[in-house]
Amino acid sequence: MHPKNPFAEDYDFDLLIEHKPELKDFVFVNEHGTKTIKFGNQEAVRALNSALLKSQYDLDWSLPKGYLCPPVPGRLDYLLYASDLLEKEDIRLLDIGTGANLIYPMLGKRHFNWKCTGSEVESVSLDHAQKIVDRNELLDDTDLRLQTNKNRIFENVIEAKDQFDLVVCNPPFFKNEQMAQKENQRKFKNLKLSESEKLNFGGKANELWFRGGEVAFIERMALESPQYKEQIHWFTSLVSRKENLKTIKRSIKKAGAKEIRVVEMGLGNKQSRFIAWTFK
Repeated sequence: MHPKNPFAEDYDFDLLIEHKPELKDFVFVNEHGTKTIKFGNQEAVRALNSALLKSQYDLDWSLPKGYLCPPVPGRLDYLLYASDLLEKEDIRLLDIGTGANLIYPMLGKRHFNWKCTGSEVESVSLDHAQKIVDRNELLDDTDLRLQTNKNRIFENVIEAKDQFDLVVCNPPFFKNEQMAQKENQRKFKNLKLSESEKLNFGGKANELWFRGGEVAFIERMALESPQYKEQIHWFTSLVSRKENLKTIKRSIKKAGAKEIRVVEMGLGNKQSRFIAWTFK
């Protein structure tokens, strides 16, 4: 985890419950005598996220059932490592696929005081994200934009006057619905969840799959990126599978990027990474 991540220490569940009493219903003491929650239970994770965002950033956050529930510490880690690419503090962030959860613009604004813009293809998700903005005065300068063409990334979103220092993206990982369902079945089996908890794995179609998966999505980003090379300093995207990097790098090089970086991140036993490229 990034050395500046405030969530690197074990959670103080007593303090978190003070900020979000609903979390208490999901906290239990494991066989090691440690307070925790079942991280495979999306209702529990939603409650934990609400408590973390309230206690650390004084944000009132919620997420409807069925939507992708992001891990707050891991998402902040991405922004911390991405911010290291830039030698400035007043960063202007563009989040591609902000979703109903609005996680990157929220963390960008409250942790760094960045000016944040989020784009989203699903109007219902964007409406919920806007509700989060509306009930949190601390987010009142967050700009949300609807992507009207599901086959485009930056086109229709970036306006002629825009200048962004950093683009972040958590792309759809799967190639189709069947692959996403298969992965959820694997998680369900590995985590030994109850039948009712099985239903809690979140994610809408546009959040989980894209024709061709994350490779195709990031390749589309790379293909469009030269058109906006004067308006965006660093383009970045999470990459879930390390074996996809070779193909993705090839597409970025073909687009004419002058620098490409792969940044490895560790969160507990899980390894993740993002790829970054620039034309500057």
